Amino acid sequence: MKPIFVRGISQQFRLTLAIFLSVVLLIANDRLDPIRQSISSVLSPLQYLANVPGLLLDWSADSIATRNMLAMQNKELLRQQLMMSERLQRFEHLRQENERLRALLGSPVHMDARKVVAEVMEVASDPFRHYVVLNHGARTGVFVGQSVVDAQGVVGQVIEVSELTSRVLLVTDPTHGIPVRITRNDVRAVAQGTGDIDEIELRHVAKSTDIVVGDLLVTSGLGNRFPEGYPVARVMKISRDAGQSYSVVSAQPLAALDRIRYVLLIWPDDGTQEQVDPATMVNEAELDIESAEDEVSQ
Repeated sequence: MKPIFVRGISQQFRLTLAIFLSVVLLIANDRLDPIRQSISSVLSPLQYLANVPGLLLDWSADSIATRNMLAMQNKELLRQQLMMSERLQRFEHLRQENERLRALLGSPVHMDARKVVAEVMEVASDPFRHYVVLNHGARTGVFVGQSVVDAQGVVGQVIEVSELTSRVLLVTDPTHGIPVRITRNDVRAVAQGTGDIDEIELRHVAKSTDIVVGDLLVTSGLGNRFPEGYPVARVMKISRDAGQSYSVVSAQPLAALDRIRYVLLIWPDDGTQEQVDPATMVNEAELDIESAEDEVSQ
């Protein structure tokens, strides 16, 4: 019969065994250190390779974040550049507009004459009709026959007026004529539009008339159609054909008719507003010239 209680290992034996194993491990640790280092050297590259995917993932995440940040910064810089460019363009436009207005207000107008700055709203699309539409009309006091100038010289004359706008016939229109005189010697003539935006002609100029290229033409004031003394054109070419009774004198308008943006509406010094049909100016001015020539011949 087996005993109920079996006697186990004594506590003293266990303690002795533990001390012995500890001493063995201490001795083995010193002796196995080179082997452990060798194994660690062999496993180190494997550990590095095992960490590579994680490193690549972290680098990719950082790279993507950096790229996204750079893309956002680049987009913001482009937006700011566009805004600054647009602002610069507006500033340049305002600077040019300011220069135009300063030049216009400094145009050679009579100091005591009433004048109003007007903006060109429309330019004639018909090549055979030269006119512009201004943003001032009867409400401002504009009247038919009123003189219009820019910073360089005479632009034309008002031919139609509505409540808020007015139509101006340019000096180069074939139906427009303006009495002029040469500043050098006060010789008078009639400047007629040719249909060319850069040219007008002097009509009924005798071949013996003292006129040379470069002469300045200004309004003569004859017929009370235009105030006297406003620059009109400069003589560019003179043709004296033996088969013609008169010389053909070509002049270039001083006003920038092909690019006008602002003009001045001029009121008479005495405040009168005579309604005039510009189409009758040529005949009336020619009659004035002929009368003056008759007086000189007598």
